[in-house]
Amino acid sequence: MHEMSWNGMGGGVMMIFWWVIIIVATGAVVTWIAKQNPQSGKKPSALNTLKDRYARGEISKKEFEEKKRDIA
Repeated sequence: MHEMSWNGMGGGVMMIFWWVIIIVATGAVVTWIAKQNPQSGKKPSALNTLKDRYARGEISKKEFEEKKRDIA
């Protein structure tokens, strides 16, 4: 009788199994980190900030138009 050794087909299957585990775990960690801070690296544009200030009533329409021309 011939027994399967770890150096035969069984070893190759185990190696593939561990590579799959490593790749899936790495993907899961990267996804988790990305979801922790979705706004990292994204800064609002000057125009969007200006629009937000106008919408909140912090600046008048005249100020909005002047500043809009300045940043354009």
